[in-house]
Amino acid sequence: MVLDIVIMAAGKGTRMKSARPKVLHRLAGRSLLQHVLQTACALGADRIVTITGHGADEVEASVGAPNLVFVRQMPQLGTGHAVQQAAPMLHDEGTTLILNGDVPLIEASTARALVDSCAGAKLALLTIELPDASGYGRIVRDGDAVRAIVEHKDATPDEHAIREVYTGMMAVPTGALKRWLAQLTNDNAQGEFYLTDIVAMAVADGVPVVAAHPGSETEVLGVNSPAQLAELERRYQRARADVLMEAGVRLADPARFDVRGELACGSDVEIDVNCIFEGSVDLGDNVRIGANCMIRNARIAAGAVIHPFTHIDGEALGVTIGAGALVGPFARLRPGAALGDEVHVGNFVEVKNSTLAKGAKANHLAYLGDASVGERVNYGAGSITANYDGANKHRTVIGNDVHVGSNCVLVAPVTLGDGATIGGGSTISKDAPAGQLTVARAKQVSLPGWTRPVKKAK
Repeated sequence: MVLDIVIMAAGKGTRMKSARPKVLHRLAGRSLLQHVLQTACALGADRIVTITGHGADEVEASVGAPNLVFVRQMPQLGTGHAVQQAAPMLHDEGTTLILNGDVPLIEASTARALVDSCAGAKLALLTIELPDASGYGRIVRDGDAVRAIVEHKDATPDEHAIREVYTGMMAVPTGALKRWLAQLTNDNAQGEFYLTDIVAMAVADGVPVVAAHPGSETEVLGVNSPAQLAELERRYQRARADVLMEAGVRLADPARFDVRGELACGSDVEIDVNCIFEGSVDLGDNVRIGANCMIRNARIAAGAVIHPFTHIDGEALGVTIGAGALVGPFARLRPGAALGDEVHVGNFVEVKNSTLAKGAKANHLAYLGDASVGERVNYGAGSITANYDGANKHRTVIGNDVHVGSNCVLVAPVTLGDGATIGGGSTISKDAPAGQLTVARAKQVSLPGWTRPVKKAK
């Protein structure tokens, strides 16, 4: 059966007090709308019609999905008016599922159950009972049968007492939806075209109206303010933390933990407080992550230890860290950093687009950019690769068992042969032979009788 999905994303979001369109505010590293699109894709929709309005150009340029098309609602005259704009893009048969772009955590399983409840012949509403139903449309029943949805501003005192509410999501036979949309009027307190008025039309046409329910309240909570966004972020993160802890990950404090992408963990992984994981991160068995680390797009092998305040950002190239490696504290690994087994990268060391082979060490205050570092290299404090000549990047090659003294500058392109030793304070602009000491610095001179300048009296 053909499945169309309509996503309502035209609202301004006045209470967000932001120039950014509401549906582009981010939760767990992705926009609210992109969360909903991910759910839509999981259902295998034949067409996804997203209705934009406020900030339409920005919204349409910021998200993507297979089979996605956009329509615009200008001006915004209510939910029914919004879906009227989408109607020409819908197939003439099958089912249309209506979702909201500011309700980001709807599960694909819940959306699928709603579509199944419709079965191409019924009007299926996603409803939930809330202790405080303020602002929601109330579900009015006659016995077990749903007879209508009454918007909060149009409800009577008795209807305000109803706790079962409409979540804003429904699945409808597409042919009937198009017919009902053409019959909508704006004769209500808001002067808007309400999509919920189609419930009464379905009842009048003898179409069964049924209700499905989400697995949790979190799935149907919308975002209308920064406070609501923060609340939903913590709910999402706590749910992710619970899944990881159930699998055996030790989180020092699940309330101080953020995943903004995908995090895979082996056995006996330990994660301290205030760590952020973005993009795709894979932690092997027995990995330990210290407090206040930020890790994005990285693979960290078994037994590695990431000490506190380390910043790892692989961007598109990624970062890899070998088994038993020690990184940090206060280290920075940039795209293309590849650390072998048992490598040590210490405090205030930055590595970019460089490989460090097994057992190499750069323990203090150093920079390695566009470099290939051999096994068991000791790279001294304060040493750097000068990899950029102002126009082009060049590579430094450091062989096995090389010792680079403190405060050296390796001016690329340059090669240090196996077993070479570079004297501290050297600026190396030519290849250094294997097995030899290379020193490139001025001769030390002491000047007897020299005195420091003094300030002149005014």
